[in-house]
Amino acid sequence: MVTTGPPARRSAVLRMLVVAVALAGALFGGAVPASAHAALTGSTPAQGSVVDRAPEQVSLTFSEGVAMGDDSIRVLDPHGKRVDRGKLRNLCSGATVKYGTGLPPGLGNGTYTVAWQAVSADSHPVSGAFTFSVGAPSKSSAAIPQQEAGGGLVGALYGIARCLAYAGFVLMAGGAAFVVACRPAAALVRSVQRLVVQGWALLTGTTVAMLLLRTPYTGSGDLADVFDLGGLQQVLLTKPGAALVSRLLLLAAAALFVAVLFGAFARAHEPAGAGGATDAEGEAGAVDPAEEARRRKDLTFGLGIGGVIVATGLAATWAMAEHASTGLQPAVAMPVDVLHLLAVAAWLGGLAALLVSLYWGPPVERTAVRRFSRIAFGSVVVLAATGVYQSWRQVGTWSALTGTAYGRLLLLKVGLVAVLVGIAWVSRRWTARLGEARVAEDPAAAAGAGGTAAATDAADAADAADAAQEAGAAAERQSAKAAGKATGKVAAGAPAASSTATATATATAASPGDPALEEAPDTGPEAAPETALNPETDPEPGPGTDPEPDPGTDPDPARAAQLARQQAALRTARTKRLRDADPERLGLRRSVLAEASVAVVLLLVTTVLTATEPARTEAAVQAASGGQSTASNQPQVLTVPFDTGGPHGKGTARVDLDPGRSGNANELRLRLSDPSGKAMDVPEVKVSFTQKAKKLGPLPVVPRHTGTGHWRASGVQLPVPGQWQLSLLVRTSDIDQVTEIRNVKIG
Repeated sequence: MVTTGPPARRSAVLRMLVVAVALAGALFGGAVPASAHAALTGSTPAQGSVVDRAPEQVSLTFSEGVAMGDDSIRVLDPHGKRVDRGKLRNLCSGATVKYGTGLPPGLGNGTYTVAWQAVSADSHPVSGAFTFSVGAPSKSSAAIPQQEAGGGLVGALYGIARCLAYAGFVLMAGGAAFVVACRPAAALVRSVQRLVVQGWALLTGTTVAMLLLRTPYTGSGDLADVFDLGGLQQVLLTKPGAALVSRLLLLAAAALFVAVLFGAFARAHEPAGAGGATDAEGEAGAVDPAEEARRRKDLTFGLGIGGVIVATGLAATWAMAEHASTGLQPAVAMPVDVLHLLAVAAWLGGLAALLVSLYWGPPVERTAVRRFSRIAFGSVVVLAATGVYQSWRQVGTWSALTGTAYGRLLLLKVGLVAVLVGIAWVSRRWTARLGEARVAEDPAAAAGAGGTAAATDAADAADAADAAQEAGAAAERQSAKAAGKATGKVAAGAPAASSTATATATATAASPGDPALEEAPDTGPEAAPETALNPETDPEPGPGTDPEPDPGTDPDPARAAQLARQQAALRTARTKRLRDADPERLGLRRSVLAEASVAVVLLLVTTVLTATEPARTEAAVQAASGGQSTASNQPQVLTVPFDTGGPHGKGTARVDLDPGRSGNANELRLRLSDPSGKAMDVPEVKVSFTQKAKKLGPLPVVPRHTGTGHWRASGVQLPVPGQWQLSLLVRTSDIDQVTEIRNVKIG
């Protein structure tokens, strides 16, 4: 009986609410949460700047922690020759991430090129280059790397390995969860076994590949460096390398889990009389049902606990080395990332297991589909909650959704999740209709259809057998049959007739809802009735088949194998015809297949999303580069036009304050130029700093004249961070002077 009324309406409202929450979570989070990639936020000398004399060092400031080596910063002169000292300087202080390299004295004038490369805290390589000039700009023949770090063939291979690693984890963890929590009988289904084992093999292989590719991925970009053992040793000392090694160790434990799942656990759920172990126990004595139930319960509990531990550890290898381990609130983001990955695996991996069960296995029970539906519902809720939290970490603003590449990819993912949830809703409706069809079935019709249902289940089991084994077995039986006919056809035909009658009677007596048929495992050719491969009893012989050979002639093994293949093809077509005649199961299979197809595209988009600079970081870098003196903890550069009103009173002052932080001895450099850009001298310049909010200042700075149009002051102390006013006085004659005031932010 189909139930209608208020409960159904409440269920529909609840489903719509979950869809809305899932879309909101997808809008604000990725399938694999991300945080900020490192970005260059400042440098000394500044990009494109012109300094009066060569600096003592070149320093770079980053938005987050990075890993760098002695060759990470290279300074090239106008002729392309490397001129830096080749030793990395760690200039980090507090929350400021700053590295540099020293320069030798006596560098000539001209344009210098700075090329740098680093590995951000989320394991992604970043690189870049910029120029500065000493004295005046000049032509430069320095070769700048055209390929970004992590690009080229090595970057593509590493990206493919990352995507396949996610897929392997989803198939292995989600498929195993489907077997333990939703359908224990699936442990005997060969297609589900292949799915989980192949997921484990895929994750193991891609982990090894990523470990070998780390050296060229974060360094030279040369594929031949995968064989660099020295580089591999250095990779093992890094956080990503340690995470990959930990993943391999956990995969060894996962192999043991899979062996128990498809070994002892599968045997414990074999139907009565189906396995050799059960028969042996039957010969020794009757099996205690209570003892068998307790054994199954203990195995399920142990595998459930062990599986959760192993899956959580594997998910943590992503969280500890990649995006969640850096940025805002890493102590909260890492557990959230683990939950997100586990929810993805439970949903999409279970979906894959259900798909292969529907297409390449015995009929799936409605109770198993409903159990998976509840787990998928909980997974969607977890994805929504964790996605909302991750949105706050990495998107920041609504405008970033359309103004950044990360935001646009996230919007694409929103559409895919909307389609996926919609198809999942259709699958739930097919599941409900499947149950209603069973309940509403007429009892007399059900009894009459028992033989057809049993035959369909038997054909499903036979269809799962390997084609080569089936052909070989058929050839042997054909040869034996022909030999038997030569000595006595009646004696050879009696056992076959008896076997056929027994199988027919068994199939007719079975009911369509018999659990023994629904739970029948996919055990290969042995599960098929003997008459399925007997040409004499096959009701539909293949077209164009030759009549039976003469008893006095030798059988042709090649012809027998060809006949067996034809009959196997006919049985497969007949099985598909009978299976597709059930509209409810056909609709469920198609909707689940559509879900799995969208999930594959979603996984690809997610992998690209994790390799894209998040919107929050991109927006911050754009804001910092869009104006002057807008970012703290980096050198401040001000360009101040002035006009004293007298002869030769017009010009431009450039003020550099490095490093632009409070509590440090800053260096101030001042350059004056006339309207044509040529350095100009004036009788007097004065500089002072004032912070009105704290009533500090003016704090005078006395720069010393170092050359035509150049002044310098060292040891400039600004006691507190915040917004300061810089006052610049320029006097061009005894009576012509002007004071210009600019705001500068000190970190």
